[in-house]
Amino acid sequence: MGTLLLKGIQALITCDGEDRMLRDVDLLCADGMIRQIGRDLPCQAEETVDCRHLLCYPGLVNTHHHLYQCFSRNLPQVQNLELFDWLKALYEIWKNLDEETVRLSSLTAMGEMMKYGCTTCFDHHYVFPKDAGDLISVQLEAAAELGMRMVSSRGSMDLSVKDGGLPPDSVVQTVDQILADSTRLIETYHDPSPGSMRQIVLAPCSPFSVSGELLRQSAILGRQYGVRLHTHLCETKDEEQYTLERFGMRPLAYMESLGWLGKDVWYAHGIHFNDQELKLLADTGTGVAHCPASNMKLSSGVCRLPEMLRLGVPVGLALDGSASNDGNSLLEELRTAYLLHRLHSSDQAPSGYQLLKIATQGGASVLGRTDIGSLEVGKCADLFLVDSRRLELVGSCFDPQNMLATVGLRGPVDYTVVNGRVTVRHGRLAAVDEESLAAAANACCRRYLKFQ
Repeated sequence: MGTLLLKGIQALITCDGEDRMLRDVDLLCADGMIRQIGRDLPCQAEETVDCRHLLCYPGLVNTHHHLYQCFSRNLPQVQNLELFDWLKALYEIWKNLDEETVRLSSLTAMGEMMKYGCTTCFDHHYVFPKDAGDLISVQLEAAAELGMRMVSSRGSMDLSVKDGGLPPDSVVQTVDQILADSTRLIETYHDPSPGSMRQIVLAPCSPFSVSGELLRQSAILGRQYGVRLHTHLCETKDEEQYTLERFGMRPLAYMESLGWLGKDVWYAHGIHFNDQELKLLADTGTGVAHCPASNMKLSSGVCRLPEMLRLGVPVGLALDGSASNDGNSLLEELRTAYLLHRLHSSDQAPSGYQLLKIATQGGASVLGRTDIGSLEVGKCADLFLVDSRRLELVGSCFDPQNMLATVGLRGPVDYTVVNGRVTVRHGRLAAVDEESLAAAANACCRRYLKFQ
């Protein structure tokens, strides 16, 4: 795996428990881990990067995404729809997924994420058309090609329109089919060891597209194998009305009745929790993936982030699918979150640095990882570097801890390092040819969307 020395880092923002910011230090990576941090390290490395003008941050951790949606973003026919109608319209496109579409959309979305400092991606893939192929395996291969640290989910749906759900019949499966494939993927790919580059999560889609039996059995299977559990919850008022009418319970109470609370569970969105539900999340260690841009685009509402942080609910930052965000930059999401909560909560809003910690340390916690999320000796060598001399950063680098949220970053980062390997160099992907990938992805996207 080799050694990498970052020499003379202008400022290293650790996002550790002490909130340290170190100046004029070296950082040595070996075998995928951070081995030393200090001044004038005497080590000879296989690669040395001059970091005298670079700001160094922990790699960003994306806690909820739908990579395949990268090929259905910016579609005019869905721009002004809210969640349920938006989903119904897009399922008619998503039902045409196949291995090549998933491979190229995954490379495209993860490549964009990596160029903006993301080093760990969690993806929630739940659309499995009949005879579409081994979509999760293809996705993991794409992550390996780029060098992305990947947490992939075996999502699922078993309620189609005829059963009172939203998706068409062609993309749902039986509980037995889902559990069998979930078991296969866990046994084939899940690596729970420190420094793991690929893990599996079980992730039924949402209360309005899966049965109670699927949720219950997924929780049992996940805990049998020691893998985490994830689903969408409390994203819209429509969902709340759905569970009240069908089950006589609010969404969180319904999930609690099926075994879906605990430190191994996190929910995407979590907008419409009441005070008692927020306390329950905190008391049980159940996490939330905060998706501000998606929530704004779909008019879903504003997550109660300040209250969650005060109570100690585990929270990570997330992009959500490219079709409900139209982008794949967690740096943009960071600034969006900062501005949204300043508008909505005024002086109760989290600071820029607090949001950076949510996007790093918080994301690691939500994914159950203690080996990523901060820059410390013994942790994974996942980080990104930004040149402080950029014109657009003039006057902002005196406070690099808050800068990424308050000022933001226009354009890609200068370097991204994942597992001690440079994956973005001078703002360009290191492992793939961007022009060739873009050409292949655009051609595939046109076929998929049936544009001539």
